[in-house]
Amino acid sequence: MMKRTLAAGAALATLPLLTAATPAPAQPLVRESMTLAAAVDALPLAAENRAGYQRTSFRHWIDEDRDGCSTRNEVLIAESRTPVEKGDRCKIVSGEWHSYYDQQTVTDPRGLDIDHMVPLAEAWDSGASQWTKERRQAYANDLGAERSLVAVTAKSNRSKADQDPAQWMPPSADARCIYLADWVGTKLRWELTADRTEVKTLHELVVGCGQQRVQYEHAQD
Repeated sequence: MMKRTLAAGAALATLPLLTAATPAPAQPLVRESMTLAAAVDALPLAAENRAGYQRTSFRHWIDEDRDGCSTRNEVLIAESRTPVEKGDRCKIVSGEWHSYYDQQTVTDPRGLDIDHMVPLAEAWDSGASQWTKERRQAYANDLGAERSLVAVTAKSNRSKADQDPAQWMPPSADARCIYLADWVGTKLRWELTADRTEVKTLHELVVGCGQQRVQYEHAQD
């Protein structure tokens, strides 16, 4: 803001002092934490409806921060246990990844898929059909939560396809409670619903998960 001159200040001396409005501070994100059983109870219940679903309704693998790396490559970089080797245009050449669905170690990124924890079709069924295209894009490229997108073997991801836990669970028994927590946490993060069959199955599956916890922050548009 330019400084007023002395003359201008004198001329305005009789007017009330006006100050620029201070922007309201951004609301801090609240991190929710609860047991897995309580998280299942918190899922909104609704019937699923896949009418009108197209994968292209969710624009994915964008380069949101314009650093040359797509969402897929950002996940590969973040999840590699060793520094990745990159080629031109952020092509990931090598690294070391742990596919927790099947407990496999992978060093060639061509053997990996980036899995949407709650598949795009399932998200559509569960409420995303009512979202704006911008929110669907944000969902499909969600780098704001560690478990929304995970690098796993292509074989395990394609076995899962668009199925929910009532139809598919990771082949590794050690992964299942973590997977359930990731699934439920992602649905709660994005305020997605679950149908009766899904909720019934989740209640049955979480019995063996003890005090496994679910932690998430609500997604921001």
